[in-house]
Amino acid sequence: MEGHHHHHHHHPQQQLHQQQQPISVNVDADRFPQWSIQETREFLMIRAELDRSFMETKRNKLLWEVISTRMKEKGYNRSAEQCKCKWKNLVTRYKGCETMEAGSMRQQFPFYNELQAIFSARMQSIIWSEGEGGATASKKKAVQLSSDEELEDTEENEIDKGSIRKKKKGKTGAGISGGTSGSSNDNNNIKDILDDFMRQQMQMEMEWREAFEARENQRRLKEMEWRQTMEALENERIMMDRRWIEREEQRRMREEARAEKRDALITVLLNKLRREDHL
Repeated sequence: MEGHHHHHHHHPQQQLHQQQQPISVNVDADRFPQWSIQETREFLMIRAELDRSFMETKRNKLLWEVISTRMKEKGYNRSAEQCKCKWKNLVTRYKGCETMEAGSMRQQFPFYNELQAIFSARMQSIIWSEGEGGATASKKKAVQLSSDEELEDTEENEIDKGSIRKKKKGKTGAGISGGTSGSSNDNNNIKDILDDFMRQQMQMEMEWREAFEARENQRRLKEMEWRQTMEALENERIMMDRRWIEREEQRRMREEARAEKRDALITVLLNKLRREDHL
């Protein structure tokens, strides 16, 4: 009986151990299997469509569930948590590309253009909102629009703050200061996005100017070469004309000299004949 009771006593622990086992498997499942390039592109298309919704709400768990469902419809079995982790990783890699050159950036991170498009569209909507709603409304909107990448951290902070409030019900100062720092982080995030965009615009303009100047210099060089060739041909033609004129002049002078000699000889002969006639 004692042995049987002993066996019974440890059975729930084994069951608990078996229940705990899949949790570690799920953690690994967040990393494996690897996301294929096509799957990531599909994911980014869905994420881009819902970007405005992410901007307008701070509670985004439902939105990640929607993305997970949409991925399943396309044949990719990804949980909301996996999608969320993937987005966070992509944003981190995108930010890491800022210091790279364009060529190596494309090799290192093939989804740069997709994320660039999402952030450009987001910045455009911020600019429009500022144009429409005045300064105060735009500030509120900008805070919402910028809190996207850091949503995971914000949610964790809110959970932590909630537990602090439960423990210390009377003290709300920490929550207020946390909210203030959160909004300043959001403002910094907006500023970073705008700075990045402006930097990229300036870089594109600089590259375009350099390309234009290079083409213009090449055109000028070709035009100069053509002019030099034409001038050389013209000079050669003038020299040939001059040589021909000189030769003609020499020939004419020789003809005249010959004619004078002939005339002189004829005159001598005629005079001789006349003298002989007189005799």
